[in-house]
Amino acid sequence: MEQHNEEYIEIDLLRLLGALRRRALMIALSVLALTLAGFLLAFCVIPPKYQASALLYVNNSSFSVGSTSISLSDLSASQTLVDTYIAILMTRLTLNEVIERAELDYDYEDLEEMIEAEAVNHTEIFEITVTSKDPQESKRIANTIVEVLPDKIAQIVDGSSVRTVDFAVTPEKRHSPSITMFTVIGALVGLALSCGLVVLLELQDEQIRSETYLLQTYRLPVLAAVPDMFAPQADRRYGSYYAKKNGGRGT
Repeated sequence: MEQHNEEYIEIDLLRLLGALRRRALMIALSVLALTLAGFLLAFCVIPPKYQASALLYVNNSSFSVGSTSISLSDLSASQTLVDTYIAILMTRLTLNEVIERAELDYDYEDLEEMIEAEAVNHTEIFEITVTSKDPQESKRIANTIVEVLPDKIAQIVDGSSVRTVDFAVTPEKRHSPSITMFTVIGALVGLALSCGLVVLLELQDEQIRSETYLLQTYRLPVLAAVPDMFAPQADRRYGSYYAKKNGGRGT
């Protein structure tokens, strides 16, 4: 019959909590340091980005692509139109015309990464969002797309009617990075790392500090103990003992 030797590791949660409490100041300083690092990273190091958005309205009773005519009653109209117009917007010809008209120093692949487009709440309102490190540039690109896109759509989709609902304005606040998010993440990382380090050091510490540790960890009887005569607690306890032994005359 085979015998399996299994080793068990007991973790004293009260001991770990005590270690965390003893090193509370170190943990607080670590949290403060990484909180400040997260704030500075978002505020000073990472370049801010801004977003400007423009809105277009699409209204078609029917439309055709090539020789195929499609009635809006045959499909989910707004989403299909949006998907069609996003594809037209992201073509190389459309983006190159936007670059030329807005006098941008990008190629069409760079510009494509800066643009997002989607329907607003599954309606026929079409939102175009441009993200840039320059707030003025994000506004200029979005409004240039509003000027260029309707003509491009009309050349491809017969019977289309695209109207501007709202032009883009210069964004006043940064879109990213979020200072609040980076600060909170820094605090959480500092808390996790400092607490983890304290717990790891405590688990690796095999020094025996008390009889209670022996009894709880190894369940062995304690035959004798050498008191710490230099500890204040030991001085009081053993001092009173010697005082009684010497008839109250002290040590």
